Amino acid sequence: MYIEIFIVAIIIGFIYVYRKNTGGSSYKFVAKTVTNTYEKYAPFSFKVVREKAKELGQEYSTRQYTIQIVMFGGGAAFIAYLYFYSIIWSVIYAGVAILFVPYLAYMRCKKVYSEFIFEQIQIYTTNVIMEYNTTQAFVKSLEGVRDSGVLEEPLLSDMKEMIQMAYDSGTIDDAVRFMNEKYDYYVVKNMHQLFIQITREGSKDSGEALEGMQMDIDMLVESVYRDRIDRKTFYSQFVSFGLILYLLVLLVQFLLGSDGYLVLLEEWYVQLLLHGVILINTYFLITGIKYYHEDVGAE
Repeated sequence: MYIEIFIVAIIIGFIYVYRKNTGGSSYKFVAKTVTNTYEKYAPFSFKVVREKAKELGQEYSTRQYTIQIVMFGGGAAFIAYLYFYSIIWSVIYAGVAILFVPYLAYMRCKKVYSEFIFEQIQIYTTNVIMEYNTTQAFVKSLEGVRDSGVLEEPLLSDMKEMIQMAYDSGTIDDAVRFMNEKYDYYVVKNMHQLFIQITREGSKDSGEALEGMQMDIDMLVESVYRDRIDRKTFYSQFVSFGLILYLLVLLVQFLLGSDGYLVLLEEWYVQLLLHGVILINTYFLITGIKYYHEDVGAE
């Protein structure tokens, strides 16, 4: 009873929006409302990663988002009907699945942003070492990288702040601490630690240490890119396996027969168990997707 009321309320709400925007597209009205809400309440980091994904040309287009909505909604509706033979549950699960589209889009943007930052870290560390071989001074090396134009935002602004902090305090300790906290990569911390040691003990015989540091960076980059290829292959297999798990109910229906399965569905605890299967498998999938998009293998 309550479910039917909920569905009717959604339909009434859509009709109200449509009638209120007779002169324009109701889709545009809803999209504008969602966008305004997002801009008002979304965390700053969300805005940053989305903006960077746009800048890099890797954010989904409206057409791609529409395809995702259709695929997620249609897939969830099909699976729910396969489990419960209920249009109501199909509509509910389709709606819930569509709600995950913005979250998955955020995770994708976050992955793009993480990979971009790692590439910038690679450029930062490699070029600082190269500049130091010429200038033999850490801050001068930073200034050389700053003026070379190889770095992009936000790393460029943070490095400018780092240089200013070094000049204000007269030492590189606070500047290094600032950068280490901002970019928690062990390759950054190791390089900074090496430069602190060279600055305090003198630059004599620093070439060999810097060469070793450069080799460590090259090895890290190689391993990270190799890991990305392996993880992409595993991710495809993982998602395929997760989707197949949803279809195990077909095996149950085959063993019991359609009539036997429908009789079984009349028991409340069977329906509860089936909901649990869907929710657990969905959690399994979302957790794997989150891990794939968050961990780029460089931190």
